[in-house]
Amino acid sequence: MHPILIDFGRFKLYSYGLMLFIAFILGIFIASRREKRYGLPEAAALDFSVAIIISSLIGSRTLYVLTHIAEFRGRWFDVVNPFQSDGTIGIAGLVLVGGVTVAILTILAMAWLRDINLLRILDVFAPSLALGIAIGRIGCLLNGCCYGLPTELPWGITFPMNCPAGAHYVDIHIHPTQIYAILYNFAIFGIILFAEKGKIRFPGFSASIFFMVYGIFRFINESLRYHESGMHLVDWNSGFITVSQVFGIGLFLIGTIIFIVNRNASELSGNSSKKDRIES
Repeated sequence: MHPILIDFGRFKLYSYGLMLFIAFILGIFIASRREKRYGLPEAAALDFSVAIIISSLIGSRTLYVLTHIAEFRGRWFDVVNPFQSDGTIGIAGLVLVGGVTVAILTILAMAWLRDINLLRILDVFAPSLALGIAIGRIGCLLNGCCYGLPTELPWGITFPMNCPAGAHYVDIHIHPTQIYAILYNFAIFGIILFAEKGKIRFPGFSASIFFMVYGIFRFINESLRYHESGMHLVDWNSGFITVSQVFGIGLFLIGTIIFIVNRNASELSGNSSKKDRIES
């Protein structure tokens, strides 16, 4: 576990930040290679990528602050100031759900303003999203954050005390939820690319696969993660429902609707074309 890769005193290169940078670069590269196939204007993927980077950072930071208000009382400027009041340089504290939510809203707005087919945009970025989240979770593992609950399973892991997971669960085996997320997001990336080679194709196809599969796995993985009380929507004796789990359910429903509606529309269009050819 290496939360800080390079330490120059006040300047530190954080492994989480580096993984995010790599994720964005690879995501932009893949999306740019796919835009022609989906009939997007030249450089549209790059424009959307820049907007996604900015909006996702704003969204993830905003949700972190909203769920950690006490941490910023008396030093509100630290929310946006890279020169923190404790003397460190850099902004630590991001919540993935907030970033994804604001990024999706940004894509919606840009697609509407530019009169570009939204489903085509989502299809272009679907593999990039899966790959980017997988790489980002490598940063979580190196940082020791987004960690799991205690477990007696043989693959449970422990963390050193100089990280959030190790400080909370000292010498206790916990679910490697970061590794779970890395594996299922890499799997989603592969599933999308493999499914695109099949005969079933319609606008929103790749996006619906990402939303449905990611939503399911995100919901399951969140049930194994430790969450601060600010992330709990409902608590009861034997469990909880978190903001991220509701987010996962929402993504699954959106993906299901996109898949059913657009597949049916595609089949109706195909049947209509066949009928026209027969009648002619």
